[in-house]
Amino acid sequence: MAENENRTSEPFRLFSSSASNVNSGFGFFDSPEPQLPPPPLPPSVEVLFSEASSSVKYTVEPVNLLGLSLLKGRVSTREVFALLNSDLVPGKYEGGLKLWEGSLDLVKALRSEVGNELLTFTGKRVLELGCGHGLPGIFACLEGAAAVHFQDFNAEVLKCLTIPNVNANLQNEQQNSKTDVTDSEAVTEVRFFAGDWSEIDKLLPYVRDSKKEFNCSTGNCSVDGYDIILMAETVYSVTVFQRLYELIKKCMSYPHGLVYMAAKKHYFGVGGGTRQFLAMVEKDGLMAYSLVAEVTDGSSNVREVWKLSYKSFAKISSVFGRK
Repeated sequence: MAENENRTSEPFRLFSSSASNVNSGFGFFDSPEPQLPPPPLPPSVEVLFSEASSSVKYTVEPVNLLGLSLLKGRVSTREVFALLNSDLVPGKYEGGLKLWEGSLDLVKALRSEVGNELLTFTGKRVLELGCGHGLPGIFACLEGAAAVHFQDFNAEVLKCLTIPNVNANLQNEQQNSKTDVTDSEAVTEVRFFAGDWSEIDKLLPYVRDSKKEFNCSTGNCSVDGYDIILMAETVYSVTVFQRLYELIKKCMSYPHGLVYMAAKKHYFGVGGGTRQFLAMVEKDGLMAYSLVAEVTDGSSNVREVWKLSYKSFAKISSVFGRK
């Protein structure tokens, strides 16, 4: 894909290696292809509002989500990463410039949860993992979250797309608001972090301190963290499951923390999907989960939105990594 077309009807694709990686088929006379080491992970960094790119062309267009109007950005994958015809290059680009269906599904589901008084963002700490455009996190900002932190694998995605998109939506909301924001009113703390899920916890502000002792004998044990974790299209491959789940457990507040996950039921060809991820969660035994929404609109395979929460207090020792 030469540019980020924002076409939500396209299926997920993981492009295979070139034909040159296939050996010649002459049995034991072949010289085995050398196994290249995995590409080094990009450093985990915080990206500031002031670091938004001014050199990459950013355009914006409205998207209507069941009566809720948000803005989605458009930038060129070629211009940002010098990539053509690819939604994903492991270790280099994780698809953050494309607007995936799950992001829109998640915003709709969150709006429904808020409307049915099953969820509130007011005063909450929110983390969006694999944010890309950041629409779910932007929705949390508009709903009065105390803090919304956006994470993406690529700093370039944050600089060229996420930050401009957050700015465009918040400025649009302020212009359309009938009341001006005053100094006495709460303002959402918005921050941006780039890096791999295996290392980003070293930077995120609201992460469980594994060295801290907790006195839970009274039954009132609680752990600070993010009250709500949002993620869309993050479980596309089984290779990411473990480090994603471990990050969630480090970041999710106890005992009332929630995760809202939007993704396809199956990602054909890459082995991921909601059901495989939930099977891992089930085996771990710490969290309960429930289906919030199912989307079968024919534009792709079945998509789902799930809600995860901690199980009973009896599992607190496992939450803290104790034996």
